[in-house]
Amino acid sequence: MDSYNQTFTGFILLGLFPPSKIGLFLFILIVLIFLTAWIGNLSMILLILLDSHLHTPMYFLLSQLSLIDLNYISTIVPKMVSDFMLGNKYISFIGCGFQIFLFLTFGGAETLLLASMAYDRYVAICFPLHYATHMNKRVCVMMITGAWILGSINSCAHTGYALQIPYCRSRAINHFFCDVPAMLTLACTDTWVYEYTVFVSTILFLVFPFIGIVCSYGHVFLAIYRMHSRAGKKKAYSTCSTHLTVVTFYYAPFAYTYLRPRSLRSPEEDKILAVFYTVLTPMLNPIIYSLRNKEVIGALRRMTHRICFAKI
Repeated sequence: MDSYNQTFTGFILLGLFPPSKIGLFLFILIVLIFLTAWIGNLSMILLILLDSHLHTPMYFLLSQLSLIDLNYISTIVPKMVSDFMLGNKYISFIGCGFQIFLFLTFGGAETLLLASMAYDRYVAICFPLHYATHMNKRVCVMMITGAWILGSINSCAHTGYALQIPYCRSRAINHFFCDVPAMLTLACTDTWVYEYTVFVSTILFLVFPFIGIVCSYGHVFLAIYRMHSRAGKKKAYSTCSTHLTVVTFYYAPFAYTYLRPRSLRSPEEDKILAVFYTVLTPMLNPIIYSLRNKEVIGALRRMTHRICFAKI
């Protein structure tokens, strides 16, 4: 084993699928979810880009969410699928570092973008007369750019540390992607300092944005309650409940996974929770926003009618 660890420069991802009929069923299910996520998010991006009725700050942010989700799921699932099909679970040291960087960049950017979307709804409902001033194109671009930059900086810090840790135990990562906490169990040095930085990053990128979202929607629901227009109330509740559904699916398993100390974590539970924020959420986002949003459905009908009319 010692000689193996000295000459072996990569890792083995144990994966999500067990070698059985259940594993084959899960494999097919994940592939279908991946295709659905790709079709759904790409459709949302194109729909928002091509329909002038959706050229508003809310949908500009939503298009960025779809772009992140498209890249997010593509960072994880293709490697997982190829490992199962080819039976080769090896990932190089550099390949693992690249996956960590992309995963943390997209994950961090999404948490901040969801908080920006909550602020957008807060301004739109609580201060409608000032919406054009507070949520203009410049502010939207700054929010999106800030989310990508901060996500990348956080990702660079964690990726750099993960790649310089000496790994002297088994190189088998009990996960379906290169997740840093799962890799720490293979380190031959004390990593308590780094685990503390992971905790701090989780507070900054998950807990604080979530508190901001909760505060925003606290004000939003209070403003909705005071509305006199029944139609306005219904539209506001629909939009906000949609966003809260997305936030719950993403933040809850993510925060639960990374805020727990190592002694309370189990590899199997971590893998199940990771499926929610790496696979299911990117698929559910476009479905939730399209099926529960009349403006998106209207834009889809207009686009379908335009395509059909062009063919005729």
